[in-house]
Amino acid sequence: MTTDHFTHAVPPGNRRGRRGGSRRTCAALALGTATAVLLAACGGAGGGGGGGEEVDAEFNEGESSVVNPSDQTGGTLRYAIASDFDSPDPGNTYYAFSWNFSRYYARTLLTYTGEPGEAGTELQPDLAEALPEANEDSTEWTVRLKRGLKYEDGSEITAPDVKYAIARSNFGDQALPNGPKYFRDLLADSEDYEGPYADGADPLEGFDGIETPDDHTLVFHLNKSFAEFPYVLIQPQTAPVPPEADRGVQYQNRVVSSGPYEFDGDYRPGVSLNLVRNDQWDASTDPTRPALPDRIEVQLGVDQNEIDQRLVNGELDVDLGGTGVGPAMKGTLITDEAERASVDNPQSNTLRYVNINTVLEPLDDLACRQAVMYAADRDALQRAWGGDTGGDIATQIMPAALPGADPSIDPYPSQDNRGDLDMARQKLEECGQPDGFSTSIGVRADRPTEVSTAEALQQALARVGIRTQIKQYPSDTYTNTQAGSPDFVHENGLGLTVYGWAPDWASGYGFMSKILDGDAIRDAGNANISELDDEQINAWFDEVVTLEDPDERAEIYTRIDRRAMEQAAILPAVFERTVLYRPANLTNVYYHVGYSMYDYMPLGTTREE
Repeated sequence: MTTDHFTHAVPPGNRRGRRGGSRRTCAALALGTATAVLLAACGGAGGGGGGGEEVDAEFNEGESSVVNPSDQTGGTLRYAIASDFDSPDPGNTYYAFSWNFSRYYARTLLTYTGEPGEAGTELQPDLAEALPEANEDSTEWTVRLKRGLKYEDGSEITAPDVKYAIARSNFGDQALPNGPKYFRDLLADSEDYEGPYADGADPLEGFDGIETPDDHTLVFHLNKSFAEFPYVLIQPQTAPVPPEADRGVQYQNRVVSSGPYEFDGDYRPGVSLNLVRNDQWDASTDPTRPALPDRIEVQLGVDQNEIDQRLVNGELDVDLGGTGVGPAMKGTLITDEAERASVDNPQSNTLRYVNINTVLEPLDDLACRQAVMYAADRDALQRAWGGDTGGDIATQIMPAALPGADPSIDPYPSQDNRGDLDMARQKLEECGQPDGFSTSIGVRADRPTEVSTAEALQQALARVGIRTQIKQYPSDTYTNTQAGSPDFVHENGLGLTVYGWAPDWASGYGFMSKILDGDAIRDAGNANISELDDEQINAWFDEVVTLEDPDERAEIYTRIDRRAMEQAAILPAVFERTVLYRPANLTNVYYHVGYSMYDYMPLGTTREE
């Protein structure tokens, strides 16, 4: 997912379409149940924390434990973000913060456990009454819904509603554009299904990959064995949608709630989204949502520096984007002893990187791409992300926590990480561009650190005659309309694009398939922005899904990582460390590994209104 999380959409039209997309048999799941540890003990250092309140916590305590535990209800929880949702529609989103936040009003079949640390990647039932049951070869999975689940209007949530939700987000020419298409790739007997928006009396006619023998049972039929299928069931695409309420992309304006909160009026793009309590939600059926605040308010399109200042002043509770404070505030918070106790600086599984397009001239020549890799100043890229507190220099693609990650992969070494300009010039000679060449760098305008990354890369490449123009775009359209559209990339000469990616789940497939497999290239909402279509890498992705041994799969993931680096399709910058600020009034705060940000569900406030 793109971190900006699961940053990508993968809609109509598989451009490479080798056998309709890859499938996988992946690592064994650590499936288990757990409850949110809302009353864990806190550490002991005093400090600042917004509005002059004392903070009973320590620096980075929220990475491993719950800070300011409380079961106090009431009040308003205040969010803001510098950009906007790609969509608040659970079936049409791929940003990590949106997957996290949408759980307030959209329950999914399964969910992550609500705990800090590695336990946050374990799964537990949400709408489902238990974890799914698989047949012997993991090609059939059965999920049973809890009884008595209701929408905000009191009507019953049914298995066909979940099936419909998956259909609208994955199938047909009018399928919703944002978000991964794992279901479309994995479900059997659905190749000719035209989606629920096609002409016809029954919107689910021909959709045979999911059976609903009764209103509380779903049976998923897969094309191949796929041991990690339960991780697909945490996706917001499994949040139920009553067909009669669906309005396609306009459903985002008033999503029908299955969670503890419902929309207060319509979503106002670029302005606000407000939530109030849903009185039809049954807390006894919900293991992860304590639903402490009475009201939740989100302001959209607020300048990042203003967000940071309001957090520190106690005028705001959470930066919705979850990617940390901007450069102007980052250094201040880390060095100010009075504020340091209110800061978390976790190492995430997010890679910040630059796509190098493999199709645009002259970057379609491997040697020209390698010239970019050698000329890059990794030290400057790290400084653009805030130095050591912003991230660890990356020379490979997979984060170290994933099976098969190999930090020794470094095909483009240089002294002091400043680049090897002699090798860069040699590669320019090899690709017939001895005097360098011109291209553009695409970047999200409302992400100051990403803009700084583009500027650092621009300066580094200029040292060997590679001339670049930085082109800035809004976050809410970047992953679908600009960087995520191959046609737009080609028309605007975006040879380089600044990006970020976190795993859809914790495996090499969950991290790399959407950004490196040729099958993942799409006409819109494309996450394989480098348009890498390497036969060997494609074959490895096809092979790895057939393997049962996790060590064998890990070894192939290492090969994929190394090969992609040798193909110079991705210029890694840093494995991100975020600088997250928690105001003193914010309760039950901890970093959630599954979402690479704070877990929004347990948050509450002690602020009196």
